[in-house]
Amino acid sequence: MSGWHRAATAGGLLAAAGAVAQGAPGVTALAGLRPLWPRLAGTGRPGHVALTFDDGPDGASTPQFLDLLARRGVRATFFLLGEMITRFPDLPGRMTAEGHEVAVHSWDHRNHLRHLPGRALDQLARTADLAEARGGVRPRFFRPPYGVLSTAGLRAAATVGLQPVLWTTWGRDWAAEATPGSVLRTVTSGLTGGGTVLLHDSDCTSAPGAWRSAYGAVPELLSWCAGRGLEVGPLAEHGLPR
Repeated sequence: MSGWHRAATAGGLLAAAGAVAQGAPGVTALAGLRPLWPRLAGTGRPGHVALTFDDGPDGASTPQFLDLLARRGVRATFFLLGEMITRFPDLPGRMTAEGHEVAVHSWDHRNHLRHLPGRALDQLARTADLAEARGGVRPRFFRPPYGVLSTAGLRAAATVGLQPVLWTTWGRDWAAEATPGSVLRTVTSGLTGGGTVLLHDSDCTSAPGAWRSAYGAVPELLSWCAGRGLEVGPLAEHGLPR
């Protein structure tokens, strides 16, 4: 083998190794593997369920979720997109004023494995700073778009001071065919005490109007939890170790 071929082969192996190292944390996006990392999956204290929403804030839908939660006396965690905060800058302040928790989703909804080096830090830092500026409270938690973690994203989260949290069950409420009934069945089929629920208060990355399926499912979900003696609240009260 010529020196050029050896160099090219070595370069290819190094690039492949780098890609594997960058993408290896992404296996946590696979539902079957998340139980191997209970803290990362959001497994908290047994008598509590963490209610979380992604992809907001959205002026068309988020206020309706806030009104609903206020009527039920329940608080939740909202994972915000930076670009959505710029469009609806008053909503993070309303969230924190009403006792909800603001957290970081990212600046946009691009998969972190597709970011160039350094981009993840920019995404998280800008969003955390803006969420704090508009909500008045520094975010503690971070959830990557699509639940796909990357090495760069984990390093960025540590630098910014954010704790990654995924979920233990979700509602598949982003699909065009989703209904309140299907969301409720999907969520509760995998929900136990200590679980973290993922829903969406915005359809900015989903089928148009898909948020209505989650909105319609929330009252029944809260009743389902109450009937089993489960308290519902934000991640800050879920008992996750730092």
